[in-house]
Amino acid sequence: MRKVEAPTLEEAYQKASQLLECSISELQSEVVQHPSKGILGFFKKNAIIVAACKPPVQKEAEPEASQEETLAAPSAEESVAAEILATVKEEYTAPAEPTFEKDAIVDSFFDADRHEDEAFEDEEMVYDELARLIEEQLKELLSHSCFDIDVVEVDVRDNTALIFIDGEDAALLIGKEGYRYNALSYMLFNWLHTKYELFIKLEIAEFLTSQQEMIRNYIKPVIETVEKQGKGKTRFLDGILVQIALEQLRERFPDKYVAVKTSREGKKFVVINEFYNHKSHE
Repeated sequence: MRKVEAPTLEEAYQKASQLLECSISELQSEVVQHPSKGILGFFKKNAIIVAACKPPVQKEAEPEASQEETLAAPSAEESVAAEILATVKEEYTAPAEPTFEKDAIVDSFFDADRHEDEAFEDEEMVYDELARLIEEQLKELLSHSCFDIDVVEVDVRDNTALIFIDGEDAALLIGKEGYRYNALSYMLFNWLHTKYELFIKLEIAEFLTSQQEMIRNYIKPVIETVEKQGKGKTRFLDGILVQIALEQLRERFPDKYVAVKTSREGKKFVVINEFYNHKSHE
């Protein structure tokens, strides 16, 4: 009996087949640990199985015994398999009341959906715990400021931290023309992306919502130009505005080249063009 570990169950069965020098159909195996992709690089698990080649079919002592009788009573094989498994279970730690499945390969495919559901539930738990941790750290950070902030909420979904901040002094965190908002957003992104590989969406007193609506109205003429001429560009945009415009235009034109460009003066704008156009976008 060999213990085999691999990223997936299929690879584990193939590796066991090579180590034991028998075909996959001749393997007698038990899944010790199902694989898990993990979240953000954490909690990743490989598939672990214990396997052995099935013992050769023993002939009946009586020559007159039919082939049907021999196949109908494989008690000797099951006894050998049970002894091997009993030895392995003593050596390796296994879940309570483990069960041995002779058709583990076939059953693993039927159980795939169930394991994916379990992995999704684990992902939700990790996201919820991560959101709670970030929320506590952000509250601690803001408690040392001079601003009166009484609402800090964080939700983590799809590798993005959705952060909502509000309070009597929330508008002061935005600043004139959003310069404080941009600085805080940049700081939070560098912290969360470096530590947790997360992107962020920061909402302070509905500032982000108002900016999104403003950009949505602004890019309407740009969209009309692109639809007529096949290409277009925005005016120079500052801070969060260029990112909002980029997101909305990519959503509107999924089959076109949409990107942020920087002028010689260092100002940023968004261009929309065809993917096959190799000319420089001005």
